Amino acid sequence: MLPTIKEQFKLFLINPVFLSCVFSWLGAQFLKTAINLIYGRIHSLSELIENMIWRTGGMPSSHSALVSSLCTTIGFRNGINSDIFVFSLCFFLVTIRDAFGVRHSSGIQAKKINEIGNELQNLKIIKEYKKIKEVNGHTPMEVICGCLLGFFIGLAFSLLK
Repeated sequence: MLPTIKEQFKLFLINPVFLSCVFSWLGAQFLKTAINLIYGRIHSLSELIENMIWRTGGMPSSHSALVSSLCTTIGFRNGINSDIFVFSLCFFLVTIRDAFGVRHSSGIQAKKINEIGNELQNLKIIKEYKKIKEVNGHTPMEVICGCLLGFFIGLAFSLLK
């Protein structure tokens, strides 16, 4: 007999793969927020909350931590020869590639667009230019630290079943 929806949801919430992903993401966001507090980059409660929950970029990469813990936990639970591990490894590689390359390229483009917008505003060609967010992607060290954090959290959840 299949478990009820309520029982399935309870099982989902205690699933080691799910928990390792949540804890790795929260851990990375917490470390990132602590680092920003130490360096004086947070000036208000709203910035603190935004940094803890939503803000991207910085040390360590929360995206890298999450996909690293996902891949690690699935590898331990299902084996590295399983289809789901191969899928999670591909997802990991795409995410890491995005953290380095695509987001970095987008940041460069955003910076140039902002320069053009400011220049057009200074020349009175447009009345007001609203700056777009410049996301610079991650440095290699931020991605590596995120991957290591995620690996060790995934390892912990795999061994502490």
